[in-house]
Amino acid sequence: MDNNRTNEEAQKASYNIKKYRTPDGAPADIVMFTLTKRERKTVTKTLPIRELKVMLIKRRRWPFEGLWALPGGFCQEDESIYGAAKRELLEETGVDGGHLEYLGVYSGPGRDPRGWIISHAFFALVEEWMLEQRQAADDASEVGLFTIREALEELELAFDHRDIIVDAYRKIQLQMLQTTIAKQFLPLHFTLGELYQVIQSVVPDFEEPNFIRKITSTRSRQGILEEVRDEAGKPLSSNQYSQRPAQLYRFSDRVPRLSIYT
Repeated sequence: MDNNRTNEEAQKASYNIKKYRTPDGAPADIVMFTLTKRERKTVTKTLPIRELKVMLIKRRRWPFEGLWALPGGFCQEDESIYGAAKRELLEETGVDGGHLEYLGVYSGPGRDPRGWIISHAFFALVEEWMLEQRQAADDASEVGLFTIREALEELELAFDHRDIIVDAYRKIQLQMLQTTIAKQFLPLHFTLGELYQVIQSVVPDFEEPNFIRKITSTRSRQGILEEVRDEAGKPLSSNQYSQRPAQLYRFSDRVPRLSIYT
């Protein structure tokens, strides 16, 4: 025991941290998605226009002054990377909690002209009203909401933020088809027409002619959704976006277990 302790102390004494370079910074960058809603100007009732958008800030300082970038900030010594992301999300949107998920690490050489900066990226799903009134922080001159096409095809983005947005978009599309993440963009009670539209807003090529039958009757999906009923057990419906009342649903707490083998 004493020999082990002596050996450990000797190794500790000979360890030289200067042999290893510490990164110049570890920021948490966040892809903040929201789904905007715009009512259609029609005589008959119909679903509003929904668009998936991402929040970007226009940088005020070097590097990449004047270019659009993801919101984020450097991790401090007294917090974890996840803690830094939660702090940045709270500062940018006022959201304390919500859907914040780790995306990945971005460490390509030369990704940041300030030095060896290793970024940890997250994505968040935020309600529209929390983002539309955001004010620019000290390091930004503007805050804007952009469609995915606008962000990826029309804007010159700072750092490697285009790659991060592409990865986050792919991740949210996959989750939209394999999880109940759609609940983040829906009211507590909704129609199946609203659910279908939200899915298509994130995954434009999603087509399922038998959506209502499959979502309510397929065994693997049973229990994910449940009909909304009043205290007397009578089904509740809504005709907000349709001429005839449509049944209201809500997500249950059940998490679907999916497999490529079943």
